[in-house]
Amino acid sequence: MAVLVIENGYLAPVVGAEIASGHVVVADGRITALGPGAAPPLARAQRIDATGCLVTPGLVNTHHHLYQWATQGLFQESTLFEWLTGSYRIWAGMDAEVVHGAAAAGLAWLALGGCTTSSDHHYVFPTGRGDLFEAEVLAAREVGLRFQPCRGSMDRGAAQGGLPPDEVVEDRDTVLAATAAAIDRFHDPAFDSMLRVSVAPCSPFSVSEGLMLDAAELARSRGLRLHTHLAETLDEEHLCLRQTGRTPVDYLDELGWLGPDVWFAHAIHLHDKDIRRFAEAGTGVAHCPSSNGRLGAGIARVVDMLAAGVPVGLGVDGAASSELTSLAGEMRQALLFQRALHGPAALTARQALELGTLGGARNLGREAEIGSLEPGKLADIAIWRVDGFRDAVADPLCALVFGPTPPLARLLVGGRTVVADGELRTANQETMARLGVAARDRLLRNESR
Repeated sequence: MAVLVIENGYLAPVVGAEIASGHVVVADGRITALGPGAAPPLARAQRIDATGCLVTPGLVNTHHHLYQWATQGLFQESTLFEWLTGSYRIWAGMDAEVVHGAAAAGLAWLALGGCTTSSDHHYVFPTGRGDLFEAEVLAAREVGLRFQPCRGSMDRGAAQGGLPPDEVVEDRDTVLAATAAAIDRFHDPAFDSMLRVSVAPCSPFSVSEGLMLDAAELARSRGLRLHTHLAETLDEEHLCLRQTGRTPVDYLDELGWLGPDVWFAHAIHLHDKDIRRFAEAGTGVAHCPSSNGRLGAGIARVVDMLAAGVPVGLGVDGAASSELTSLAGEMRQALLFQRALHGPAALTARQALELGTLGGARNLGREAEIGSLEPGKLADIAIWRVDGFRDAVADPLCALVFGPTPPLARLLVGGRTVVADGELRTANQETMARLGVAARDRLLRNESR
C-alpha cells in the first residue's frame, strides 16, 4: 500500500477545525487520517514537509469552456451577445486539433493554480471536424486532472430565432445520439472516477424546448447531472420574456430543469423567488465573477444565495471571457465583488475557500468524494507556500484569498503529484503552453479561409 505523509503544514480542511501545525496521511489515493502534530511512525512512507505551507483541498472548477483558450483577448469591449456574435464565426473553424491544444493549455493552467477537478462545457460542434469531445478528454488524461466534461449542444441557429449561426448548431437527433455515445464511451461512475460526463444544452436562447426536455430525460435515465447557462444578462431575460412569456428561471422550472441534479452557470439576474426556488429544489450555481465583470454582465447574488441555502461553487468560465484566470483568483474576485456590494463582512476568506472546494464538489455531485480534507475522501490536495513575504500575513487563509495567488509547493490528485514547486510534473509545461498557442494560430487560420 503506497503511503504518503504531509506534515508540518497549516491544515484548512473546510469541514472541521483548522490545525495550525498538523499532518495528513494518504494511502492508495485516499486520505486515511489527519490531525495535529506529527504523524505516527509509518514504515516506508513518502513524506512531504509542508513547513511554511497552507494545506487545503484541491480546488474544483464548475464551469469552463476550454476551447476558448484559442480566442483570448478578442472583443475586449463587447457585451455578452456582441462577444458571442463575433466569436461564433471564429469558433465555427475549430477542429479536434484546436480543441485538444486549447484544452491541454487550459487544464495545465488550472493545475498550476491549484485546481484538481474541472468541469468543461463544450457546446460548439461544427460538422466534419473530428471528435471534439474525445480531444478534450485526451488532454485531461495528459494533464492528470479529474474531469467532468459536459456534452453541450445548440439546435436553434439564426434561422430558428437563436443567436448562433446555423453552421455551428446540430439537429436534435444528432445531439441526443452523440451525447448518448459520449456517455457510453467515457462516463465512469466509480467513487475515484477521473472522468464523469454531464449533459449540458448551451442556453435557453440557443436550444429548443424539445431538446431541453429530451436532454433532461436522457441525463436522468442515466443518473447524470444537468448543466446550462442561465440568467447571465438582462438581455437574456428580455429575450426569454419576448419568446416564451416567462423569465429564464420560470421557463426552465416549467420544463422540469430545477432539481438537486442540476447546476446553472452564472445566475446573475435572479429575482427573490428564483433564489427561494433554487434553495427548495437543491439546484446549484457556478459563480464566475471575473467573466461576469469582463463582459459587464453584473454581479451574482452570492450572499443571498448562500443565506437561502443554495449550493454555490466557482467557475473560471471560458478563457476568452476571463483571460488567464485561475480558480484561486476567482476566490479573491468572489470575495471582493460581494464586499463591494454588501460591505466587508459579506464574504470571508473561509467562505471563499468553501466556494472553491466543497461548494464546487456539491455542484458536480461529488461532495462525498472531494472538496474537503476528511478521512475516506480522495487525496486531492493543494499545498500552498505562504512563507517568505506572505509570512507577514497573520492568517494563512487571508494570504491565500485576499492577495495574489501563492505559489504551489505541491498539487496532488488521488495522491499523485501533478504540480511540484510550481511546475507541472505530469506533462511538459512548455509543451502545454505551445499547444495553446498553436491552437490559437490554427483556429485563426481556419477562420480566415
